[in-house]
Amino acid sequence: MTWPDLAAASQVLSPQAVNLLDAGSLLSAFGALGVAVVLFAETGLLVGFFLPGDSLLFTAGLLCVPGNHGPVHLSLPQVLCAAVAGALLGAQTGYLLGRRGGRSLLARSRNRKLHEGAAKAEELLDRYGHAKAIVLARFVPIVRTVLNPMAGALNVQARVFTLWQVIGGLVWTVGLVLAGYALGSSVPNVDRYLLPIVALVVLVSLAPLAVEVIRRRGSRTSNGSSH
Repeated sequence: MTWPDLAAASQVLSPQAVNLLDAGSLLSAFGALGVAVVLFAETGLLVGFFLPGDSLLFTAGLLCVPGNHGPVHLSLPQVLCAAVAGALLGAQTGYLLGRRGGRSLLARSRNRKLHEGAAKAEELLDRYGHAKAIVLARFVPIVRTVLNPMAGALNVQARVFTLWQVIGGLVWTVGLVLAGYALGSSVPNVDRYLLPIVALVVLVSLAPLAVEVIRRRGSRTSNGSSH
C-alpha cells in the first residue's frame, strides 16, 4: 500500500479505529506524541510488549523528510525528543516497578510470549553481564519490555542500570529515526516500499544480538579446542 492509499484511508479513520500494531496508523493519529507514549508503554509497562517500537521509530524518521507524500509530516527534532523521552522514562519506570513488585508482576500474566521474553531477558543478564545485556535488549522485541523490570527484580544496581539504559536507549531511538530520515532523503518514492523496508529494519535491529551470540559461540569453540 502506498502513501496516497494510506492518506485516503486515514480520512475515514476515527480515533477508535487506530491500529496499535501499525506504525503508520499510530503516527497518523497521534504524531510525535504517539512515539513517546508507545515507547514508554513498550519499555516500561509489561502490557506494552506487543507494540511496534522498531517500525514506529523508522517510519517516524521517514515522515520527517521534507516533501514526503505521507498522510502526515512530522518534525525531526520533535520526534527525536519524543522518542528519547519515551524510551528512557519507560525503561526507568519498568526498573522501578520491578524493584518494588519483583517477579509477582510477571506471575500475574498468562501470556506465553511474555514469559518467554522474561526467560530470555534473565539469560541475557546472566550470560553477558548487566551493561551489555541492558544495551542489547533494546534491539530485541518483547525482551526490551521485560528486561527492565527483571533488572529491578534481580537488584541490578540503580546507577549501573540507569547509565546503560540511557546509552542503549539513545543508540536505539536516535539510530532508527535517523536511519529512516536518511533513507527517505536519499531514495525517491521510498514510501512505495515501506512494508518490506520496515520488515528489514526489524531484522537488522536484531543484528547486535546475533553478532554477540556468534562471537560468544566462536569464543567457546576456540576455548574448547585449546584444551
